[in-house]
Amino acid sequence: MTGIEKNQEQKGLFNEVDKGFTIQEAVQEAKRCLRCKVPQCSKGCPISQDIPDWIHEISKGNFGNAMKIINDKSNLPAVCGRVCPHEKQCEGHCVLTKKGEGIRVGKLERFIADFDGDMGLIRENLQPKTRGRIAVIGSGPAGLTIAGDLSRMGFNVEVFEMEPEPGGVLMFGIPEYRLPKEVVRREIRKIEELGVVFHCSTTIGPDLNIDQLFSQGFDAIFMGTGTVKPREPEIPGKDLEGVRQAVYFLRRVSLYNEGSISREDVPVHDGDRVFVLGCGNTAMDAARTAIRMGAKDVEIVYHKTVDDMSALRSEYDEAVAEGVKFNWETQMVEILDYNGVLSGVVLESKGEKRIEKADKVIMAIGSVPASRIVSTTKGIEVDDRGYVLTRENPYGMTTRKGVFAGGDVVNRPSTVVLAMRDAKLVAEGMARYVDAIRLLQAVDSESVAK
Repeated sequence: MTGIEKNQEQKGLFNEVDKGFTIQEAVQEAKRCLRCKVPQCSKGCPISQDIPDWIHEISKGNFGNAMKIINDKSNLPAVCGRVCPHEKQCEGHCVLTKKGEGIRVGKLERFIADFDGDMGLIRENLQPKTRGRIAVIGSGPAGLTIAGDLSRMGFNVEVFEMEPEPGGVLMFGIPEYRLPKEVVRREIRKIEELGVVFHCSTTIGPDLNIDQLFSQGFDAIFMGTGTVKPREPEIPGKDLEGVRQAVYFLRRVSLYNEGSISREDVPVHDGDRVFVLGCGNTAMDAARTAIRMGAKDVEIVYHKTVDDMSALRSEYDEAVAEGVKFNWETQMVEILDYNGVLSGVVLESKGEKRIEKADKVIMAIGSVPASRIVSTTKGIEVDDRGYVLTRENPYGMTTRKGVFAGGDVVNRPSTVVLAMRDAKLVAEGMARYVDAIRLLQAVDSESVAK
């Protein structure tokens, strides 16, 4: 096999794992819904989707109606249908789940969003943009939700993204086999069709600061920059060349699959023995991605048990099926080198230490906010860990008037849909704030005129 053929085979391993429902399968699944008087599935949904209503429309073949109901609550249904923790939320609350026959809500949502994307069923009427101007910093789940919601409310919205393409963690932090890039692009195109304008390759802080945005006429600004600065454990050897952060590794693989960098620039090579520190969904993504990139052995190291992990059980099961090994109740206490090259790790379990050969170590133990916006803007206060402080009224506003924040940067959500829920509340707070200040400005203008 040539090098080109091997690369093509590796990239093929990133094809989406779950192929989704056919039309017939979706309709049959939807017909199983009991349409409970008090739908527990909706109660389990962080953004309170009217799940039985749109499932009922699918059961009748009214796909356009189903999509319209979903659009009332969600800007990213094709994403949520793929990566939301359904087993803990809507599906976990379904009354049929107790019998092991829960409705596949996530898969139905994915089906109708994909069908809409392929067929172009729903194109919403554009609202007159007369209520004010909003700047959104960051185009991850929180930023996209703010942009879509406020545009539907009649605001002019412009999104500023540091990467060359919008999408944030959806585009660069979730592997292609779980969330194809084209799905994210399709969802973003739908938000653009609402009138939202995207400015890419623009970093707020170094390139353009908050004060300059206000001087351009924006009424309010949303910070949805997430947590991009990785946490680093105090482990001897953590600065060796073969130690990488999971977010860096996943981004490099994403760039490689897009054809932007060469195979040699991905920090896991054929035959590597890889240890992943952490046991959340990002750790699972990194481990499964390392296998796809040709690692011969991938092991996760976690200091607690399988019942304590933050990763979804389904993600764990799929990782096991793909060959990932797990070291439970185990600490990584040292990373070893031989002549400056990473050579092994020291693991400790139940008071006993052992040395394992290793070629790469991937850190997946979380991240904290970067300070580039806060450090270039007066009046935005943060806590001792760097998370932005916000108020309850108007919801999401920081200590700087007119500047709002939501999502991971304020340390509230931890998943895509929780970031969306938080952002929807912030959007309402921003709308109330802008309406209030514009009303006061109108009153002041009338007073001056008299």
